[in-house]
Amino acid sequence: MKVNELREQTKEELEAKLLDIKKSVFNLKFQKATGQLENPLKIRNLRKDIARIETLLKEKEQNKDSSKDSLKESGKKIKKERKTDLNK
Repeated sequence: MKVNELREQTKEELEAKLLDIKKSVFNLKFQKATGQLENPLKIRNLRKDIARIETLLKEKEQNKDSSKDSLKESGKKIKKERKTDLNK
């Protein structure tokens, strides 16, 4: 799974995909335990996909928080400017 494809998806889509992949890993671990797993590298690749998705979700969350912070900062600047204008 490519990161560029994941970046284009919404938070909800990423969360759904994450849940789906976690279920797949769970099923593959069962197959491994019973000796039915044909390709053990599938588990490794899916775990890497989980890490990619979780990283993107955190990035999106941080971007959301930083945009809120920047809005708060700009609001504070405007209030300060208004106060200084009223004092003149």
